[in-house]
Amino acid sequence: MQSLRAWLKWLLLSGLVIALDQFTKAILISAFRLGESLTLTPFLDLVLVFNRGAAFSFLSNAGGWQRWFFIVLALIISGWIVAMLTRHAAEKLFSAALSLVLGGALGNVIDRFNHGAVVDFLSFHIADYYWPAFNVADSAITVGVALMLWEQLRQGKAE
Repeated sequence: MQSLRAWLKWLLLSGLVIALDQFTKAILISAFRLGESLTLTPFLDLVLVFNRGAAFSFLSNAGGWQRWFFIVLALIISGWIVAMLTRHAAEKLFSAALSLVLGGALGNVIDRFNHGAVVDFLSFHIADYYWPAFNVADSAITVGVALMLWEQLRQGKAE
């Protein structure tokens, strides 16, 4: 029963990531036209773009097959993550990391189903050097992977 509660807690965290991701994307879609941007700070713009590829627009011009490839890949990885969460629910940092990656992956899968592409809107830059636009789901995946690496380094040091 305790492990079921822990597992559900981690799934709730993933659900919160999905909800925040989809909420922020809905706001941007309703307020911006494709390509429209708004400067918030000297280094941050909001911009509405659709990424048909993966990170850094990898395979974005591949002709359309990549949409289904990335959906299937994300669903397979999500299934693996759910299985890992059932086995490691008591490991807080590792499970939090997995939950963030799961929520981010599913948030982007929802976009691929609904829009045919991932909705990105955060655009950081220094002068005329721009980082590729990203979203809350991408941020959750990045933080989750960083936490996994941190956990591995921490465990390695302890051994």
